[in-house]
Amino acid sequence: MYVSPLNADLLFEEAQKDSLYLNLIEQLNKDFNLANEGIDFPLSITPEELKIQLHEKIYRMIQYKFAEYLNLLYIIDVPENEIKQLDGSDLIILAERVSFLILKREWQKVWFRNFYK
Repeated sequence: MYVSPLNADLLFEEAQKDSLYLNLIEQLNKDFNLANEGIDFPLSITPEELKIQLHEKIYRMIQYKFAEYLNLLYIIDVPENEIKQLDGSDLIILAERVSFLILKREWQKVWFRNFYK
């Protein structure tokens, strides 16, 4: 049964335990490219580095490419109600929380695809 992870570290732990971490990276790359936001996380990237790079990318998109940021959220299918609940007063914290929501949604896709194959 799918249980939504409480934080990025638990998400990465579960992904590695289930040998689906590489699938998670591939899903992130695929959806970013679908949104025309070229990003290419190498399959050798560590979970900590992935978290940092994703956070930086989201932070820059919020600041400089807001329309593309919204398009990315739409393509990834991040729940709108979860985005609306976030406090936007601090962009760094906002980008960190949005990054986790992205990871969580991408992990859900990977998990379901693996579970129901």
